[in-house]
Amino acid sequence: MADSSKDIQLRELKDMIRDLQKMIKTLQATVDAANKREEALTQERDNLKEEVDLLRKKLFGTSSEKRVSDIPGQLNFFNEAELEQDPALAQIEELEASSPEKMPKKRKARATDAERFKGIPVEKEYLDLSEEEKKCPVCGTALKQIGEEFVRRELIFIPARLKVREYYSRNYECPQCSQHGIPVIKKGKDGRPHMLYGMASAGTVAWVMYQKFCNALPYFRQEKDWKQYGASITRATMANWVIQNSEAFFLPMYEYFQRKLLEREFAMADETPLQVLHEPGRRAQTQSYMWLFRSGEDGLPPIILYKYSKTRAGENAVDFLHGFKGYLMCDGYSGYNKVPDAKRTACWAHIRRYLTDAIPKGKALDYTQPSVQGVMYINQLFHLEDVIKAKHASFDAIKKARLEKEKPVVEGFLSWLDQQAPVRGSRMDKAVTYIQNRRSYLTTYLEDGRCSFSNNLSENAIRPFTVGRKNWLFCDTPNGAQASALVYSMVAMAKANGVNVYHYLTYLLEKMPSDRMSDEELELLAPWNENVKTEIQHRVNNTDQSDVNCQYTPTTEK
Repeated sequence: MADSSKDIQLRELKDMIRDLQKMIKTLQATVDAANKREEALTQERDNLKEEVDLLRKKLFGTSSEKRVSDIPGQLNFFNEAELEQDPALAQIEELEASSPEKMPKKRKARATDAERFKGIPVEKEYLDLSEEEKKCPVCGTALKQIGEEFVRRELIFIPARLKVREYYSRNYECPQCSQHGIPVIKKGKDGRPHMLYGMASAGTVAWVMYQKFCNALPYFRQEKDWKQYGASITRATMANWVIQNSEAFFLPMYEYFQRKLLEREFAMADETPLQVLHEPGRRAQTQSYMWLFRSGEDGLPPIILYKYSKTRAGENAVDFLHGFKGYLMCDGYSGYNKVPDAKRTACWAHIRRYLTDAIPKGKALDYTQPSVQGVMYINQLFHLEDVIKAKHASFDAIKKARLEKEKPVVEGFLSWLDQQAPVRGSRMDKAVTYIQNRRSYLTTYLEDGRCSFSNNLSENAIRPFTVGRKNWLFCDTPNGAQASALVYSMVAMAKANGVNVYHYLTYLLEKMPSDRMSDEELELLAPWNENVKTEIQHRVNNTDQSDVNCQYTPTTEK
């Protein structure tokens, strides 16, 4: 029996409903996908905005990590116990909170002229009367001196000047023996070698090194200076002076300092890019690296050494620190994990830096921001470090105070960290990931009072190299990069041990350390040696500017 028209119409309507339902599902899936894409694009846009704000801050903003730790009128949630124990401290908090302005900061006392010019020779210049004026204008009697009065003080600069010093040997012959056919001849000698590698004296080579590696003055600028002094010395000649003399006389000291560093229980490390133009088998644009290794805060004389390498591979740290057993403070670079017997400690300054970068623009004082909360924890740790080290002199006392004061803050920070669920790809997400990856190193510094809390000492030590790099931009050859590492090491060692850099470089070039010397002999040339310090200070106090600054001996270059 044929279906009626109503049945046919009903089936058609059911089919239409099914098609519409399918279409609705398809459209809903399309809308959901579009919403997800929009959400992802919005988050990507926000992440890019964070990156732009961060780059603008790094380019145009302040580079200091210091910030106001408290908002006026709001108590600091770290010092509740201290406020309960010390009512006077609570009163100070109330005063700071009620004051609309900051408490006046005590200014550092201005240095006196005697402090600023300490160590500079003083020459008295007397303002005297003429012979005619020394007679009394009333009766004509000769005036009698009754004393002297200070008028003013001037700082005199004596420009460097060159002079040529030629050495001649006076030869002597025995006239009696020569008559019998047995000539006896003696020549005058001073017991010193004829010259260094090159045509310059120790003081001249040291001055070139000092200008470049301490004052960041490239060779081409020094070349212009030498012309002003009256000598035409090319930058290639100066580079040869530095390369050959540093390899011959600084390398033995460098290797000795490295052996002393490996005997320590605490070390620190950092690295920074370097461009070397003519490395065999590599493009000129390829990045090389300058590493810095130094001793830790163990109370012993500081040791600071630079090392050039073609790559940033962790094997470079392994090779340099071969035989080291102790605590190693460094940044978050995983290459240091390859050092077999080193126990890593985390740099809290790097952790704070990541959180500081994650603070949204204009939200630095918003305590509801997770990144601000994290920075507050770390600021409190830095504050406690300053207080503890100022109060306690012994390392055991520092360790005990850290466990008592800082460990609860660290535990609170880690608990706070576990509660964070930042948006994927955001600056806060990168900061949390960075910290979580180094979680096992965060509490290592609590094990010993000699452990460093941050890697700031290494960063400060490598800063002179980065400043110089802005001026001379690159090294031409690997030999030049190696020479730079050697000279920068000697400069850093002199600075860290409180001796005059120029005179210490001159001292080493005069003493000419060699690999034939024993460690006991090399120890006598170390900048922490008291005899060396006395000698360098004697040179500083008795330097004749016209004789020592730059001596130039025009002989044939080796």
